[in-house]
Amino acid sequence: MTDPTTSAPAVEVRGLRLAYGDHVVLDGVDLTVATGTVHALLGPNGAGKTTAVNILSTLLAPEAGTVRVCGYDVTIEPRDVRACIGLTGQFAAVDDLLTARENLVLMGRLHHLPTAEIRARAADLLERFGLADVADARPSTFSGGMRRRLDLAMGLVGRPQVLFLDEPTTGLDPRSRRAMWDIVRELRAEGVTILLTTQYLEEADHLADRISLLDGGVVVADGTPAELKRLVPGAHVRLTFPDGDALDLASRTLGAGGVDLEALALDVPGDGDVATLRELLVRLDGAGVPLEGLSVRTPDLDDVFLALTGRDRRPAPTEEALR
Repeated sequence: MTDPTTSAPAVEVRGLRLAYGDHVVLDGVDLTVATGTVHALLGPNGAGKTTAVNILSTLLAPEAGTVRVCGYDVTIEPRDVRACIGLTGQFAAVDDLLTARENLVLMGRLHHLPTAEIRARAADLLERFGLADVADARPSTFSGGMRRRLDLAMGLVGRPQVLFLDEPTTGLDPRSRRAMWDIVRELRAEGVTILLTTQYLEEADHLADRISLLDGGVVVADGTPAELKRLVPGAHVRLTFPDGDALDLASRTLGAGGVDLEALALDVPGDGDVATLRELLVRLDGAGVPLEGLSVRTPDLDDVFLALTGRDRRPAPTEEALR
């Protein structure tokens, strides 16, 4: 597997800009995707995620900025870029007039692979994606999850170094979505670099080594999932008690926190580290407060998304803020 700490970035974007008339879609986007990682591009509808992917995959030309994929400039070396990438769009791009096997064979021919290699590659991908039993059936008879798996398999025929997945699990049921997650993890383990756009924040949290949050055509935050969560305040320890008297005594003992009378709970600000929890328990025990339960609540990506999107042209947090 490729070591992302020593390899050149698989994707480098600097100052990317694209506008349609007065409507600016991308306004100076900077993006670095480390080799051999899963990088998620998040953002609300209209943020420019799909436009960015279309530029990276040479389907659109940038208006300004530099974009390099696998070390190649997408503007002046588009053929080299296309030779090293795979792309799965928001909607399965399979041909319903061809069988599953024929779809894969067609992709092999488009990549100018030798006939024997095409056949072997098609058989391998059909088996790997659980489609061997329907290899000679037409995709029009497939479920949504099967069509998405075939679409992804088609993107892998040419053994891409970088794979762009544009909302690959949209419309899938939870079981099919989880199956797609497993495939993404397997590809990463094999050293494939994956740029993933998604509106499912749980998906990004589970899969991504790093996340860029796009809003209003700019990157408003960039970091690991853990780093992004630390940008948003609100971490607290929730303590629950058997009755109102215990809750009242705990509130007076600790002297801080939000009281939830209905849940008989006290929310105490803190990140839930061992030292904080030990101190809380010692103070409650010393005051003779009976404790019924304890849980730690930290901000999730939903909180990050809501806090950082929806406003225009905000600068991305500094590296110091992410530390």
